[in-house]
Amino acid sequence: MLKATASTAVAAGVVSTVAPPATAAGSTFAHPGLLHTRTDLARMAAKVKAGAAPYTTGFAKLSANSHAQSGWTARPQTTVVRGGSGQNYVTLYNDIHAAYQNALRGHVSGDSAHLDTAVAILNAWSAELTTLAGNADRFLAAGLYGYQFANAAELVRDHPDFELDRFQEMLATVFAPLSDSFLVKHNDAVVTNYWTNWDLTAMCCVLATGLFCDDKAQVARAVDYFKHGEGLGSIKKAIPVLHDDGLGEWLEAGRDQGHALLGVGLMGTFCEMAWNQGIDLYGYDDSRFLKGAQYVAKWSMGGDVSYTANTRAKGAINGWSGQETATDAAAVDPAMTRPIWAMIANHYTKRRGLSASYLTQIAAKSSPEGGGGDYGPNSGGYDQLGFGTLAFTRDKNTTASPAPSPSAATPPPTTGSAPLPQGTASTPAAASDGNLAATGSNDLLGWTAAAGITAITGGVLFLRRRDRMRQQNQ
Repeated sequence: MLKATASTAVAAGVVSTVAPPATAAGSTFAHPGLLHTRTDLARMAAKVKAGAAPYTTGFAKLSANSHAQSGWTARPQTTVVRGGSGQNYVTLYNDIHAAYQNALRGHVSGDSAHLDTAVAILNAWSAELTTLAGNADRFLAAGLYGYQFANAAELVRDHPDFELDRFQEMLATVFAPLSDSFLVKHNDAVVTNYWTNWDLTAMCCVLATGLFCDDKAQVARAVDYFKHGEGLGSIKKAIPVLHDDGLGEWLEAGRDQGHALLGVGLMGTFCEMAWNQGIDLYGYDDSRFLKGAQYVAKWSMGGDVSYTANTRAKGAINGWSGQETATDAAAVDPAMTRPIWAMIANHYTKRRGLSASYLTQIAAKSSPEGGGGDYGPNSGGYDQLGFGTLAFTRDKNTTASPAPSPSAATPPPTTGSAPLPQGTASTPAAASDGNLAATGSNDLLGWTAAAGITAITGGVLFLRRRDRMRQQNQ
């Protein structure tokens, strides 16, 4: 089983003060059980009804967002394109956030009109969407919008008008295969060609869609990749160096602040979804993610942090090759923020009762957190679902609990990631030689500069079972 028992948790140096939720009886996974459990939704509603701060300010932020209005009308497309010509993915992410925000608002307020709106949006898309297209950025579309779609739908999966089976089919055939393929093949690139956040978008999609579709094998693959994956999104690749001051160096801090914030938010999202199914990744490897999140929080507030020079190989398999070295943490703007901190800070300080001063400070600074539509019109402002002040603020846990124990929610054990082909680092070739995205599109985060290289186009790449890949690569 993937979850630690009390003895293995102690051996790993993880001290747990509260256990993750147990699986609902008779279910493969607990539902609702992605970013929000039934208990979470009840807490939000009760706190807002009681007028408790900061829930009320968080709910006011949600209610004021244009996407959270029950009059929102979906604009579904048959093909969504991200990257290259004919881009139309703006429509998709706006509708997803409208569905999520209306669903969340409906649960908290008790107003069924918002739940009905969310269902109408989701049903419209599952009846229409068949293809994700574009250059390499189509993998970002699959990852980001796949995990977000699953979370929006999870909030209304029991609604009598929601087309659950059809939505599951859309996630399983349009989104998950692209993300699963990326983690195996990395768009036929050298495994380190793509920075941390590329892996993390795919990981979040594979996990979220696996949970939503009750696919144990898919969830197991996602959890295994978090622990052992060859790409830069796995925990020890994303946080490669632990410093004596207790901080864990975030690899993408050597790139820029915007993508580092994106990565931390995505890893927090991954850990939270796993936690709600009884899988403790927040505490994995002696709470390595806590150390990385603390590092980015301190750095983003203008604090000095250490950075170890890192050289990564780039290029296409059997194509162009090169390398890139990051020598120092990038410059930051202390005013830049994204709605990522409340979830992470509340887990470690309230659920776990740990000290996390930088997380506490930056979460307070970012409060109340908004969501899509509150952070600019570009896609970067829609990379997180947000509203953490409302959704993740919680009372401090005062009851010590044993470390997580195995349950029906836990996927079967896996034996590690499939070996992925490596490229050869040499003098960088011109981008056109490989026509492969090295850093992502300029619109990945509209509020920060990100150099982009045109990517290979192609059709949907379907997932391969890891044992089959191992046999093929031997």
